[in-house]
Amino acid sequence: MEPILVHPNPPTPELARLLDLGGYRWHPVEDERAAMAATPDGGWGGAIVVVDDDSETAWALCRAMRKGDVTVSPVLVIIGGSRLHELEHRDDLFDDFCLNPFHPRELEVRLRHLYWRSGASAAPELVEYGGLVLNLETYQAAVDGEPIDLTYMEYELLKFLAQNPGKVFTRETLLSRVWGYEYYGGARTVDVHIRRLRAKLGEEHAGLISTVRSVGYRFGQSRWGS
Repeated sequence: MEPILVHPNPPTPELARLLDLGGYRWHPVEDERAAMAATPDGGWGGAIVVVDDDSETAWALCRAMRKGDVTVSPVLVIIGGSRLHELEHRDDLFDDFCLNPFHPRELEVRLRHLYWRSGASAAPELVEYGGLVLNLETYQAAVDGEPIDLTYMEYELLKFLAQNPGKVFTRETLLSRVWGYEYYGGARTVDVHIRRLRAKLGEEHAGLISTVRSVGYRFGQSRWGS
């Protein structure tokens, strides 16, 4: 996975955090010269250009990328509402845009769609459900763009559940599928980890993991809506 070119340098803390949590490799550049000098051997995996007060530098970088001086594709522009007029007659300089200030979930979706559509390999493998994002490459987790600190087994349990939304699993099944058949702990181990996960997900998202009485646990909604 080649790094993403990011302008400006440094980016805003919000953008840097989103990219880090998403597991993207990225490198900030000041302008087109810095972009050319820092180009990896395999090229850039894409670009995110924030059009702010120094819009001329941002658009010059976009032009350099489109002319081939800096080989980058796809290009996502982040721009404020008061600058939308700058997009006119520049359709050829970017592949998609997102309004600034951006919502983390919207930008995540736009990035993933952009890389999927272009066939680029910069997008990491993620599991997403109702504001929850699990990065399967970096073992990071976030809810609504905010990181959550999970132990290895908490992450493994949450990953297994999130990859099987709507299905009900008994405690015994979870023990064997997550902890392994050689694990000799009791069902209470599952209950303890579920309780910790709910606490870390927070009050708003604790309901993602529901208890099915006399059976076990379910992540997300069943297909019957109950």
